[in-house]
Amino acid sequence: MLQVEGKLRKWGKSFGLAISKRKAEEEKLREGENVKALIMKDRNILRETFGTLKFKKSTRKMMKEIDAELDSEF
Repeated sequence: MLQVEGKLRKWGKSFGLAISKRKAEEEKLREGENVKALIMKDRNILRETFGTLKFKKSTRKMMKEIDAELDSEF
């Protein structure tokens, strides 16, 4: 299985994604061969998930509470 990252480029009336020759050779891909591709938009999942969360307390206050809790256990 080959995993590559790149930018879509306009080729005529289509878009294309280039695969480096080295990667193609590693997978023994040849010109004209049929291949299947799974295309996923590059996304920052952490930012999408945690960037939308709103906390009632500041991060600093939560960290102090966690530290106090840990200190009380010992």
